[in-house]
Amino acid sequence: MSYRNKVPNVFADKISLEAHQKSADYNVAKIRCSRVELAISSSVLLLWTVGGGLELLQQQWSVGGPLSIWNGVGFVLSAFIISSFIELPVSLYQTFGLETRFGFNRTTIRTFFSDLVKQLVLLIIIGGPLVFAVLWLMDFMGEHWWLYVWILWSVFTLILIWLYPLVIAPLFNKFIPFNKEPLNTKINELFKRNELNLSGILVMDGSKRSSHGNAYFTGFGANKRIVFFDTLLNGLNDDEIEAVLAHEVGHFKRKHIQKQLVTRLTLSLLALSTLGWLHEQIWFYNSLGVEQKSDAAALLLFLFVFPVFTTCLRPLGSWLSRKHEFEADEFAASQTPATTLIQALVKLYQDNAATLTPDPLYSAFHDSHPPAPARVARLAALAVADKAIKTP
Repeated sequence: MSYRNKVPNVFADKISLEAHQKSADYNVAKIRCSRVELAISSSVLLLWTVGGGLELLQQQWSVGGPLSIWNGVGFVLSAFIISSFIELPVSLYQTFGLETRFGFNRTTIRTFFSDLVKQLVLLIIIGGPLVFAVLWLMDFMGEHWWLYVWILWSVFTLILIWLYPLVIAPLFNKFIPFNKEPLNTKINELFKRNELNLSGILVMDGSKRSSHGNAYFTGFGANKRIVFFDTLLNGLNDDEIEAVLAHEVGHFKRKHIQKQLVTRLTLSLLALSTLGWLHEQIWFYNSLGVEQKSDAAALLLFLFVFPVFTTCLRPLGSWLSRKHEFEADEFAASQTPATTLIQALVKLYQDNAATLTPDPLYSAFHDSHPPAPARVARLAALAVADKAIKTP
């Protein structure tokens, strides 16, 4: 908050003091809300584990005997459904309290609960068979069951990435082809220049839920596509849209999607091998409030507790993500003027109330994107270097 009353020099001629102060207030409010959310989620985790919540729920599903695979599925899914309802008040406040207070929310109560119902239905339709398959492998594939589960999880992940833009995303938003001349011609030239074959560039009705703007790359194989939020397009001119698009193309050209996928699958292999060992340790169950050992209980305990012990890895993941953003910026600067991408980013920072003065330690731990000053400074250096090369 000490920087609230002065716009950083690099943005002084681009962002007003009023917008900067709104950004500072908004980000402080988000951090305070996240602290409350952390306190609630930690309390709920304690109630589920040492508080005996999972043991009580397991008893309801076991009906006095060992859990069958089908009852195990019910046990796992019901735990997640109950957790989602416990977290509901925080979600409601974030949407209709915090986001509304700062003018970003456009979600109606009907849309909010419609999304919730769809998510629960997807959890049952997709999660149910997946959990059944995992529990079956745990029961019938011997001591190396975790390796078979990893193979299943890897295949499932690839199928989900392929299906998401075709089946899941359209359940929540409408997507229409991007069609804007003469920008389409420039975009086609960008794709041709980089030998890029996409299934399409789509515009999503992000304004249905929020005024925040964004763009992302999704899918793989024949389903590769770039998605723009309509809120982003409304605030940028054609050159700036092209620069943002070049940034997203940069993620593809630098193979960031593949690198992230390999990293996640490698970590999941290490996690499942750990679960394979813990699965046989009685102390693992008893120390976390579960008396009756079962495959479903092992799976749930691990899913609930494992994130706590991997928190220390978050800065590494954030660093890798920021590195990818810098690389995508550098690629975009090789395709369009770096100054144009700076203009687009400044507009996005202002429209999304992104902080211009993040705490370095907090940013290193939490932020997937580089701090605004560092990102703009690096692009400015690229612009100077490009100008020097072109000047005789």
